Amino acid sequence: MKFTLSWLKDHLETEASLDEIAAALSMIGLEVEEIEDRAAALAPFKSAHVIEAKQHPNADRLRVCRVQTEDGEVQVVCGAPNARTGMVGVFAPSGSYVPGTDMVLKPGNIRGEDSNGMLVSEREMGISDEHDGIIELPQGTAIGVPYAELAGLNDPVIDIAITPNRGDCLGVRGVARDLAAAGLGKLKPLAFPSTKGDFESPIKWRRDLPADQQDLCPYVAGRYFRGVKNGPSPRWLQDRLRAIGLRPISALVDITNYVTYDLNRPLHVFDAQKVKGDVTMRLAREGEEILALDGDTYKFDNEMVIIADENGPEGIGGVMGGELSGCSEETTEVFLEVALFDPARVAITGRKLGILSDARYRFERGLDPDSALWGVEVASKLILELCGGEASETVSAGEHPAVKRKLSLRKGRVQTLGGIEIPFDEQVRILKDLEFEVTETAEGLDAVVPLWRNDVECEACLVEEIMRIHGFDNIPVVPLDRDRVLPQGVLTLSQKRRSFVRNALAWRGLEECVTFSFISRKQAGLFGGAKEELTLVNPISSDLDVMRPSALPTLVASAARNSDRGFPDNALFEIGPQYHDDSPTGQMLVAAGLRSGAPKGRHWEAKGRLLDAFDAKGDAMAALEVIGAPVANLQVSADAPSWYHPGRSGAFRLGPKVMGYFGELHPRVLNAMDLKGPAVAFEVFIDAVPQPKAKASGKIKPALELSIYQPVERDFAFVVAADTPAEKLLRAAKGADKQLITDVELFDVYSGKGIEEGKKSLAISVTLQPTQKTMTDEEIDAVAAKVVAQVAKATGGTLRG
Repeated sequence: MKFTLSWLKDHLETEASLDEIAAALSMIGLEVEEIEDRAAALAPFKSAHVIEAKQHPNADRLRVCRVQTEDGEVQVVCGAPNARTGMVGVFAPSGSYVPGTDMVLKPGNIRGEDSNGMLVSEREMGISDEHDGIIELPQGTAIGVPYAELAGLNDPVIDIAITPNRGDCLGVRGVARDLAAAGLGKLKPLAFPSTKGDFESPIKWRRDLPADQQDLCPYVAGRYFRGVKNGPSPRWLQDRLRAIGLRPISALVDITNYVTYDLNRPLHVFDAQKVKGDVTMRLAREGEEILALDGDTYKFDNEMVIIADENGPEGIGGVMGGELSGCSEETTEVFLEVALFDPARVAITGRKLGILSDARYRFERGLDPDSALWGVEVASKLILELCGGEASETVSAGEHPAVKRKLSLRKGRVQTLGGIEIPFDEQVRILKDLEFEVTETAEGLDAVVPLWRNDVECEACLVEEIMRIHGFDNIPVVPLDRDRVLPQGVLTLSQKRRSFVRNALAWRGLEECVTFSFISRKQAGLFGGAKEELTLVNPISSDLDVMRPSALPTLVASAARNSDRGFPDNALFEIGPQYHDDSPTGQMLVAAGLRSGAPKGRHWEAKGRLLDAFDAKGDAMAALEVIGAPVANLQVSADAPSWYHPGRSGAFRLGPKVMGYFGELHPRVLNAMDLKGPAVAFEVFIDAVPQPKAKASGKIKPALELSIYQPVERDFAFVVAADTPAEKLLRAAKGADKQLITDVELFDVYSGKGIEEGKKSLAISVTLQPTQKTMTDEEIDAVAAKVVAQVAKATGGTLRG
């Protein structure tokens, strides 16, 4: 929401400085996002006198001007057709920044003539699109006067953020009301003088809505104007609209925009001569369409409220008017619309059509119902003042739905709910200044809520209003009690596991991402597809319309964006939900990770390699281990989902239950998501890991005992079938003697000369750790025999000769 300081002072009588106003706005919940001081930006541009303008000797379309500035006489080469001797223009010296052309002026030589500085146009100053010539100031204008002062641009523009519940502050008067209540001045009275109609309106308002949907447009009013002249609006009005980023169009259109921002009352005006018959508020018929004021054509469904005449649709209720009945410079007869629309239906219509207009933004947050009454008078006053003509009697349809709410506030509730003691008289004063109708009672007070405050619904809302205006900075800072230890069981097992996994993956060099839990249907199709029940009815964006069936798509998209921006080496992880269905158990907590690019940075001493499935497997096993998964007992199967590369991926299983997946991502997925491969990923299903068994009450975990005896390593090479998983052999070897064998590692895989076709050699190192005494050769040989026997039984492998 933007407005200028002088515009605010139209409603607020105050001596407060700009800094004081900005500070107060933020403290009462209207956060200041930016203050634009246009006078500071235009400070170098000042009035100057053109002493002489003569033809450039070497260019037909250039003139050499001698310009008298406040700092003396300078020569400027100018190409404007209106540059002439004796005129008063606007001069920018060398070194000035010209916002309209985004350049810094430098002394130059143009076709053999020196040029120092510039005589500027409005477009070069960035204040309008006018560029037919340089700015001409009235004769007699003193030299050296800042142009911002001459043009009325020395008016700071304030931009504030409006929360969805404060639709009343989408008008300058609403902001002024809050500031007055906060003690920064006095709210000026606002009169709505009644305009007497001179004739009966030839166009009437009608409503044709189903009996059970009358609230879609409960009331509409307006009047007919004839003999108007729709020329340019006055300079003061154009300046205010330009200041907030709106382009002046014509007096009639500018009036509607001005009232929208000034009083939070959207209006619409029809060229009455283009309207056929009466104008009706009704539901659209399936397939009807309209060419809107933004130049686009929109098709309606039968749930949208439209404004129509005998020609068909002329406007979209609460959203935008139609082009065919829009006002132009030739308009001499006008029909005014001041309506009330259902906020929810306006929002739905706007979303369906993809239109975000100033009108929709305000209607969907709720308007003051009384504005449908006084809005007619405000618009009438401005139209008659700026465009002339005469007005008809007011015409309307429907019933005005002004129903006020009455709330009670008990004494002491501000302190108990807000933690701050505010004198009761001050509470009453604040609510009255916010234009609540307050009556004091024995228990506290009764307050009738203003019609424009549809967000105030209960006693707590009154407390919030009082505290907000009193100032959030006045709420005392109370430190948390840190003298006691947090009780056991504060964190759930799931919360602990999240923390453990987060730390483990961070230590492995991965960076955490936080992404949306919804993705596009196209991305979902690459990762198993999305069921119909996971499709969002009201997505925040058309490309975020389904709940993600896997946590990997958003990580792949993040890596692709990083790669596009020159960061191809990615190591990312996320801990969050993914969705199988819409049942209570359909959401699963997953730790997902992705690596792409090079495993490590390039270095002359290190030999480069590509990422492979074992990088992802290591990450996944680290995550599983820290959350208590029985890593040693997990089986690895080669049945990872279709988004993994077949033969280069796997699944962790504990019996029939899947603990997670790992491996290279399928090239089809990488190509579809524009990520250069290879890329490896993993998914660990945190909730699938069994919970640890409850410990017996009072049982103490035994102390760790380390052996004082030297471990013994023995190497074995087994010949097994080529399709035998190494993991199966390692598991068999380790299970040969669970007391003595503490570790088994694979250190070589070989096939070729000396190995029978269809076979391979797997070489393993077995570590024996005695705890009672040093082992004899016979004891070691006995364990070795067990290893050979166990491997043979499990895999059919034989010792390599």
